[in-house]
Amino acid sequence: MRNMTFSPRYFGPNAFPLPELRSGYLDNRIEVELRGEYHAYKGDQAKDIYGRILIPVAEGRAGIEVSGVFYEYYHMTQETVIERHTSGQYWPDGARGDLIISSFYQLFGKNKWVDLLLESSLKTASGTRLSDARYTDAASYWFDVNAGFHLYKDAGSSSFIRLQGLVGFYCWMTNEIVHRQNDAFLYSAGINGGTNNLKMQVDIAGFVGYKNIGDRPIILRTKLNYEFRNNILSFRFKHGINDYFYNTCSLAYIRCF
Repeated sequence: MRNMTFSPRYFGPNAFPLPELRSGYLDNRIEVELRGEYHAYKGDQAKDIYGRILIPVAEGRAGIEVSGVFYEYYHMTQETVIERHTSGQYWPDGARGDLIISSFYQLFGKNKWVDLLLESSLKTASGTRLSDARYTDAASYWFDVNAGFHLYKDAGSSSFIRLQGLVGFYCWMTNEIVHRQNDAFLYSAGINGGTNNLKMQVDIAGFVGYKNIGDRPIILRTKLNYEFRNNILSFRFKHGINDYFYNTCSLAYIRCF
């Protein structure tokens, strides 16, 4: 494990989570989500079950979210084992993911010319199988400001087009003796839109670590949601562009209260 490189390029798909792009505001409903994900690239195949609960307070002006991977099963090629300095290609019992605790605060009121949302998140060291480079067994945290504003909104219907983005700071602990942590500039930018019960979002997300050792991931993310009576079906696809080699497909059920 002393030979491991603590960066997204040399770890599993869930070791360095990126924050969601929230368009500058929170919904005022409680959300409970269960998601199944499949991650693939030529050196690693992984499947996991992810859960999330979001609890807004003060009519969505603040909130807290708890999320994480319940279970991950993986199988790496021997080439990936050598590259990542792991103990083996898989573990029969799989791996357990990290717990992420996030808090949110609305900086501007909703429906202003621009919406701003402050996020503060902590990833715990609860994940297992560091020896297989699945999770880092070390804490990380990030702070960011989400922003969003409407390009188009039809007052007579629910149709809209909205630009959104975030900037922030991302930090994680490493296995190095001298440089105990890596710091990164965090970013994301995209567009979302919707009409009636259908919504779609496309964005680019990533961070720029200062060491340049596989710590500068860039990911293209797309999300399609269909809502019916407070029930949401969500399909997602993520494509790794740099320092993140996975293509991820996921299907989620979200219940709103």
